[in-house]
Amino acid sequence: MLIRLVVFALFVLLLAYGFSWLADRPGDLSLIWEGQIYQTKLIVAASAIIALIAAVMIGWWFVRLVWTSPHSVTRFFRARKRDRGYQALSTGLIAAGAGNALLARKMAARSRGLIRADQEPLINLLEAQAALIEGRHDEARAKFEAMANDPETRELGLRGLYLEARRLGANEAARQYAEKAADNAPYLPWAAQATLEYRSQAGRWDDAIRLLEQQKAARVVEKAEANRLHAVLLTARAGEKLESNPTGARDDALQALKLAADFIPAALIAAKALFREGGVRKAASILEQAWKSAPHPEIGQAYVTARSGDSTLDRLKRAERLEGLRPNNVESLLVVAQAALDAQEFAKARAKAEAAARMQPRESAFLLLADIEEAETGDQGRVRHWLAQALKAPRDPAWVADGFVSDKWLPVSPVTGRLDAFEWKAPFGQVEGRLEDGSAPASIETALKTLPPLRDVRPESPVNDHRIIELERAATIAEAARPTPAPAKPKPAEPVSDKAPAPGEAKPFFGGRPDDPGVRDPRVEQEPKTRLRLF
Repeated sequence: MLIRLVVFALFVLLLAYGFSWLADRPGDLSLIWEGQIYQTKLIVAASAIIALIAAVMIGWWFVRLVWTSPHSVTRFFRARKRDRGYQALSTGLIAAGAGNALLARKMAARSRGLIRADQEPLINLLEAQAALIEGRHDEARAKFEAMANDPETRELGLRGLYLEARRLGANEAARQYAEKAADNAPYLPWAAQATLEYRSQAGRWDDAIRLLEQQKAARVVEKAEANRLHAVLLTARAGEKLESNPTGARDDALQALKLAADFIPAALIAAKALFREGGVRKAASILEQAWKSAPHPEIGQAYVTARSGDSTLDRLKRAERLEGLRPNNVESLLVVAQAALDAQEFAKARAKAEAAARMQPRESAFLLLADIEEAETGDQGRVRHWLAQALKAPRDPAWVADGFVSDKWLPVSPVTGRLDAFEWKAPFGQVEGRLEDGSAPASIETALKTLPPLRDVRPESPVNDHRIIELERAATIAEAARPTPAPAKPKPAEPVSDKAPAPGEAKPFFGGRPDDPGVRDPRVEQEPKTRLRLF
């Protein structure tokens, strides 16, 4: 429109310039025709010529208008009818979106009467939507199949068939519709995402990676999201290769780490593959970098137990190195506490576990304190105290996806099939109050104050013998298996005396073990043993 205005203005300027040029140069124009001389001014002759041209153009326009008037009238009424049809179609689509099936069906019939369905495919969509609202799914599927066979509406029809298959639970049919749509148009987000998830569920990692690269090239997904999904797929493929092809697993995991440097599963698989190839130093470096970015218990366990032949003290040193990389961290304290427990350095283990419980009172910290109590003192009352605290404490983080808790990372959610669904977090929030009386979970300080006093349940010895409890149980079972002797006549009670027992008489010691020095007087020479002692 603007170009036309510019051309018209230029034409008017040229015409005005021509008339002004002729006015500045006056003259006469003579015409001799059939012996007659016709003479006039030059400016008048130019004006007459221009007027004649204009009259011819106007006459031609009028003749053309009369000649094409039937077609123009027909086109006018056709356009009016089409406009009414599009208005009905628009009203019907709005009604279908609002859930008004009656109005949508009415407008669909009106649209079909005013517009040909082969000229406007949206009529089929409106009829399919009206059928879905009314619950006539067979009719809706027939409409979607018709649209899927039309090149112009193929993508729309495939999406409708895909949603219907998902509604009916026909996952295989839904997968086929999604893959067909993705092959024809990889730029469709719904088809690409569905196909990617289906291929991931089936373990077709190569096909999934290829499709993801097509999506990335078509800019269906953002670059950061594409890199993350690519890392997930590479890690999943590396996990399957770990047992049979450690080299391939290592390459895939290292490539995944380049795409997502803080991806814990990729770091773990890369380290495990390097351990199998003997690359302990490089694997340890990868685990250290992962620990710096996000301390994780699986990273700590893999780092501490990197060499199977190391002693418990060597493992404790490596755990302390991890603590140095991320000090004042719960996972660092728990790793050191577990390594110290394995090395039987109970004071350090208890201090680190209590520090972790102070920083974040959760289940694993109290369970570790129970293990330390069991290994160091064997006092079951104190062990049960820590177990009770663990029962009330918040749960530890785990791999969670769609409410499903897994002990290991998985690339696909088993509930919804969503790719990269698992997150490292607490499965659910802390239950408010204790199970017994509804009070809030106790803190570590309260737990230490209410810790039962240590009972003398073991002989005084610098060595902590873990077999005592099992031997006591064996002795109890053996004692219960003995035949019960005939009941003897009751003897009169003897008066209690504070005097020392006579030589050869056993010193009373209630609750002592058979080998405890208090059972018999060590100053008296013992008779030869005739019975088997526990230890």
